[in-house]
Amino acid sequence: MSFDEEWGQLRSENAAMRLNGVPAESGGGSGGPSDYKVTSADLKAIGNEAQELFHWFERDAFHAGAQTDAAGKSLDGDGFLTGSALWAMWSTWRDQAETLLSACAHIHNHLEDTVISHANHEEVLVTNFSMSTINEHFK
Repeated sequence: MSFDEEWGQLRSENAAMRLNGVPAESGGGSGGPSDYKVTSADLKAIGNEAQELFHWFERDAFHAGAQTDAAGKSLDGDGFLTGSALWAMWSTWRDQAETLLSACAHIHNHLEDTVISHANHEEVLVTNFSMSTINEHFK
């Protein structure tokens, strides 16, 4: 049997299987897509955690920079190759820390915007439904 034939057979045998173990024909159930709900409070809490991590990490990630720079220059001045290696390590750490900080800020800002956008959409929906109810009384 060729690979394509075997792959096709396996796909047809498992067509109804879902990754979370719920068969596609069951119509939801535990773990199904209809059970997934996220509230604005959930999003806001996650965004706040990302912001807290950002501030904590921003405070603590770079405190050794000046000492690392001084130690690297001192080692270089004394003819040790370790100085440039120390500086290369610090540069890598700084780049990775800045990437993490950027990711935390992005998560916080995105979730905050999502909560605000959702609230605005809800307000529009409530207003539109209220207006349609009022209009019914004037027919």
